[in-house]
Amino acid sequence: MDLYKAIDQRRTIRDLQDKELPTELIEKIINAGLKAPTNDHLRSWEFVVFTDKEEKAELIHKIPKKFTKKQVEAFLDRYQMTDSCQREMYTDGVPKQYSMLYHSGCIILPFFRQDGPILKPKSINDLNGFASIWCCIENIFLAAAAEGLGAAFRIPFAKETKYLQELIGHPDNYVMPCYIALGYPMENAVINSQHVIKAKDRIHKNKW
Repeated sequence: MDLYKAIDQRRTIRDLQDKELPTELIEKIINAGLKAPTNDHLRSWEFVVFTDKEEKAELIHKIPKKFTKKQVEAFLDRYQMTDSCQREMYTDGVPKQYSMLYHSGCIILPFFRQDGPILKPKSINDLNGFASIWCCIENIFLAAAAEGLGAAFRIPFAKETKYLQELIGHPDNYVMPCYIALGYPMENAVINSQHVIKAKDRIHKNKW
């Protein structure tokens, strides 16, 4: 697929078929991630992949399975979300956090090396590793789009992070920024609308 077409077609898709992805395809997509730029040129990234249903269930069992409409609306109001596109996306996405991972073709957990406390940086330079892994994640999403796959991510809460380290046993100096769900989209998969923003409306020449 043409790069610009893949960028244009990349969308968050949470309605995924309960169909395992081939190992070769998973490796191909992660290889695309490993082509991303990195702050130290070492690509100190590791990936834990889950495809088995029982193991996925154990992995994500700290994530709530169900949300009522009232709970979702309270969440939106608490964070003062008034934009219609934003509310639509969260209204669809919040109740699917568990199901999109459980029914995915695979879950990828990306890890980056972080030798200092990420939540207490002394300067923006201390967040170089965090910034770099998101370049890797975006490459993964674009590769998935090029392969005709759906993809979505979830950023873990603190209780999930602690549980994941106990379950997986990753080193203390590696951090997982998100779960990645990959899979074949369902025929009726929801694709939320987005604001169309043009570069010419966001470019400032020489000064703000």
